[in-house]
Amino acid sequence: MILFQIILIAAAGWLVGSGLNYLADVLPRTRSFSEVSCIHCSSTFRIVDYIFLKKCNKCGARRNERAYIVQILAAICLIVVWFIPPERFGFWLTMPYFLYFAVVFIIDVEHRVILHEVSLVGGLLAIPLGIIWNGWMMTILGGGAGFAIMFILYYFGILFNRIIARQRGIVIDEVALGFGDVNLSGVLGLLLGWPKIGISLFFSVVLGGVASGVFLLVTALSRKYRPFTAIPYAPFLIIAAVILIYAA
Repeated sequence: MILFQIILIAAAGWLVGSGLNYLADVLPRTRSFSEVSCIHCSSTFRIVDYIFLKKCNKCGARRNERAYIVQILAAICLIVVWFIPPERFGFWLTMPYFLYFAVVFIIDVEHRVILHEVSLVGGLLAIPLGIIWNGWMMTILGGGAGFAIMFILYYFGILFNRIIARQRGIVIDEVALGFGDVNLSGVLGLLLGWPKIGISLFFSVVLGGVASGVFLLVTALSRKYRPFTAIPYAPFLIIAAVILIYAA
């Protein structure tokens, strides 16, 4: 019986992963729910071909590696959350938020952007659960604190880049944090409430610092180091928030 459950959940996870791939394919390019097309020849995918990761019928191009990774991980993660959901909320109440996190995670890793439209949807999603969890006062306070703290860090990052660029006489295009990270922190603040958003942001900074250190070490050892290379920050915000959802 458990094996049958696992198979069904994995199949559902595969379909969920296909939906995540769809959003990651169309939203950064069109900002709307448009038809998904091949990035090489622009021909439209049939739904069945898209779900089962088939090659483009017109030019024969394979789907990118992200598509395979997302659908496999979605199946695995759905099984894990089904059997080990956050104790406070359970599987069904948690999944809409985890799916939102997944969309933000994928798009930020691939495109280095957190879309304002996606943040708006996240805010609307976060408020009901935030009020259930924390009450309306702590929910509003958490949203304001998350936005304000990250907004300050965002401007410190810009100021730091300007100082370094002026001292070295160079142009630095990369920024440590984008404004999308500020919006996401506000969304997470609405969900987690105060003071949990403060704890979550602290852990995200620690996780980001560790990951940056590992990244710099690996690129230095492989002689591929480039100064001021920024890494996506949304994954660390999301990982810290998920830890809090399970632990709080």
